[in-house]
Amino acid sequence: MSRAEVEAGAGAERVEDTAVRKPSPLWTFGIFRSELLTTFRRWRTIALLAVLAAVPILIGIAIKIETRDGSTAGGGGGEGPAFISQITNNGLFLVFTALAATLPFFLPMAIGVIAGDAIAGEANAGTLRYLLVAPAGRTRLLLTKYATTMTFCLVATLVVALSALTVGALLFPLGELTTISGTRISFTEGLGRALLIALVVAVSLIGVAALGLFVSTLTNSGIAAMATTVGLLITIQILDQIPQLHALQPYFFSHYWLSFADLMRDPVYWDDMVRNLGLQGLYAAVFGSAAWARFAAKDITA
Repeated sequence: MSRAEVEAGAGAERVEDTAVRKPSPLWTFGIFRSELLTTFRRWRTIALLAVLAAVPILIGIAIKIETRDGSTAGGGGGEGPAFISQITNNGLFLVFTALAATLPFFLPMAIGVIAGDAIAGEANAGTLRYLLVAPAGRTRLLLTKYATTMTFCLVATLVVALSALTVGALLFPLGELTTISGTRISFTEGLGRALLIALVVAVSLIGVAALGLFVSTLTNSGIAAMATTVGLLITIQILDQIPQLHALQPYFFSHYWLSFADLMRDPVYWDDMVRNLGLQGLYAAVFGSAAWARFAAKDITA
């Protein structure tokens, strides 16, 4: 056998080994870490987090100015986000108010931007094909993108909560809390419930993340995917407020978002939160599967 034939055979073996070799768990963690660094280093991501952090600051300052003459926040008539009238008595309530204020629009909009750009942004930049050249596989890459989006959900929610906690501690007193049920709990327990509420809010966004990821697989334009996802969010929010659609509203992913307020009851009322988490899981399963089916069959040209 000639040297050329031997080298050709060795080359074929190397190609075959490369084809069947599967990426190791460490390699998977590496691409996930790379995705996180890429996402959180973008100026767009930093700007979104800055806007989210600014919302509790604006709410806190507005309430401080409104109540400087001794009046009640919200005019005493229950206007404004949930818990707003209790903020002057305890700054920890600013965390609950800020999450209630950002959850209907600001938080899902930020998630929609990140999720919508996940696949379409790579295709638009011409980097998607190069990502798939590495031994990742489409399924693994899609799961990495979704995990990155979910990490952003958690970080964004914690940014709102920590900003609100800081502003609340600086502008208002802290101490024992009065629950919705009228019972008193310690500040430490209230802080624990605030953390739990932040986690529930983050999990409440997994349906939006899956929807945005699915939309992102339908186009090669990151801007179009982001705009479509945000547009769907706004549409669902509007439909959820129309009384004539009350039979359909329990199936909208945003319907039970504010059920986290039940964590401030004593004892905690879990029914609506369980419905919310189950609904988010259903949306994640449906749109996640749709995203996988679309991405697995997609012709990658960029």
